[in-house]
Amino acid sequence: MKNLPLLLMTGLLAACGTTASGDKASLDGEVFYLQRIALPPTAQVTVSLQDVSLADAPATELAKQQLESGRQVPLAFQLNYDRAAVKPGHSYAISARIEDGGRLLFITTERHSVKLDGSDPQPLRVRVDPVR
Repeated sequence: MKNLPLLLMTGLLAACGTTASGDKASLDGEVFYLQRIALPPTAQVTVSLQDVSLADAPATELAKQQLESGRQVPLAFQLNYDRAAVKPGHSYAISARIEDGGRLLFITTERHSVKLDGSDPQPLRVRVDPVR
């Protein structure tokens, strides 16, 4: 009987934890390129989810992931973002870049729009093109 308040408090805290994590969402996908070449073992791949609504202002980053070096395409990613940061009427896109030693090798050249309403096909396929 003395443990009843403790059990009730534990259940209440567990319920609060579940509600708080309900605001999180993720996008799964892969970065790829069409060239038949291997990446250098030190290449860094960065994928980000951005609010690209304003044409005359820098994009706002909602999520970013830097992938482990030494991997080859296709490179799987998972972007975790806060649903509360998604604003109605705004435009969102995924961008990716591959660098080696500070030198840009590949980058997205086409817009990879996402709706963030649960209708985006997953896994997303994000193509990067070589920088000349």
